[in-house]
Amino acid sequence: MNVLEALRLAYGGLTGNRLRSALTMLGILIGVGAVILLVAFGNGSAIKVQSQINSLGSNLIYVYPSSSRVGGVSQGFGSGQTLTQADVQAIASGAPDVSTIIPVSTLRGQMTYQSQNYSTSVTATTQDFPTVRSYQISDGSFFTAQDVSANRRVVILGQTTVASLFGTTEPVGKSVKINRQIFQVVGVFAAKGTAGTLNQDDIAVVPISTAWTYLEGGRGKNINQLVGSATSANTLTKAETEITAVLLQTHNITDPTQPDFSVLTQNDIANAATSTTATVTTLLSAIAAISLVVGGIGIMNIMLVTVTERTREIGIRKAIGARRRDVLLQFLIESMFLSGTGGLAGILLGAGGSQLLDWYAQQPSVTFAPPVVSAPSVLLAFGVSVGIGLFFGIYPANRAAGLSPIAALRYE
Repeated sequence: MNVLEALRLAYGGLTGNRLRSALTMLGILIGVGAVILLVAFGNGSAIKVQSQINSLGSNLIYVYPSSSRVGGVSQGFGSGQTLTQADVQAIASGAPDVSTIIPVSTLRGQMTYQSQNYSTSVTATTQDFPTVRSYQISDGSFFTAQDVSANRRVVILGQTTVASLFGTTEPVGKSVKINRQIFQVVGVFAAKGTAGTLNQDDIAVVPISTAWTYLEGGRGKNINQLVGSATSANTLTKAETEITAVLLQTHNITDPTQPDFSVLTQNDIANAATSTTATVTTLLSAIAAISLVVGGIGIMNIMLVTVTERTREIGIRKAIGARRRDVLLQFLIESMFLSGTGGLAGILLGAGGSQLLDWYAQQPSVTFAPPVVSAPSVLLAFGVSVGIGLFFGIYPANRAAGLSPIAALRYE
């Protein structure tokens, strides 16, 4: 018996019990569809995370101070005061692969304009902030180096801050209060969107010298972090090494394993986020794949029932010359045909569900990443479904092939 004849017999056997065949395929269908859909969600999330990280800026390098300790208890990552303006100058002159480096000090600011009151994140930095962090000005202008050196009380606002304070009123030229200090709005950032849980439009940026003088209450020249930009993506690792070497020297640290700062690149952030997304996707896909195993057990069960129902047919076929391998091939193909059909239906379910969720993800109020179906995941899911049919069909097919023709013909 050739393969085409076995396929014809398999099709006839399955269509003879349509409801039973459909219920048997259900486990495979759900498993394949769920795996495709979850992998698509993982791909979409990875793309969205990468896009959000890229929106922070190009080829970024972050330098954080060490954690401070109170009574022997660590106060958390970056809570120390080990970074200074001298470090900025040393990196600018001693790290040739760093194109720009800026100090950043952050604090919560209570902002008021007329009767409106709003709390936002105030970032104190220098005139190079838009270049490093890839912010664009939509109205007005950013402050200058002269504004920084003169401690001028000027501020640039993000779109969320503008909407909360001013509504539809033009903000440029208006005066606002930040922690009871009067600042003039000189510019507005273009919309930038979110990066993870960070709303990059909920921001107010002031000169760092002004923050030290008017907003930080005499706490000294506090710097929470340094943010630098490498000259290119290819020099990012080299720039990180240069910054580390400069800071070890300026901080008089002789043991490189015990620095009082931490250096993190944009690639480190992207790799960590991608690794987390991949781990979650793999875990969810493994859970979804359990239904494939359940479906395979269902196929084995039905094939055993089929062998029992068709015992006399098997006896007649063997009595007229069918070989053991012919019977084995017939039932194996039936099992694989059953699982393969369920796999194809699962592909349609997964791809269709992904398209529906992709449309839903485009709605303004939806925040999850649109799923992205990949061809390898589809092919792998289908191959696994057929493989499950082969694996779970071996025992019933072998049992059918091993029946004695005389005993099979006597079966009632």
